[in-house]
Amino acid sequence: MKIRPLADRIVVLRTTEAETSKGGIIIPDNAKEKPLEGTIIAVGNGKTLKNGKVQPLDVKEGDRVLFGKYVGTEVKLDGVEHVLLREDDILAVVS
Repeated sequence: MKIRPLADRIVVLRTTEAETSKGGIIIPDNAKEKPLEGTIIAVGNGKTLKNGKVQPLDVKEGDRVLFGKYVGTEVKLDGVEHVLLREDDILAVVS
């Protein structure tokens, strides 16, 4: 399925986290915290300013980003969970 977010929205695929701890203990799904890092899958055209011009986004597809814990909307695309968020919700780009 193809998706194209609107305006300054971004689709992020969360990174997968380890199934076991450093000590070898298996962590059940309900005890895991969701990662706050992911890879950008799709970006919108940009934010529309008050004067009507469109400001392009600072991030692009393929960037690894950090985002807040309680931001965005979780959506499932082809059975895989993604996060849909605004550019303002992204804290940093990991290089």
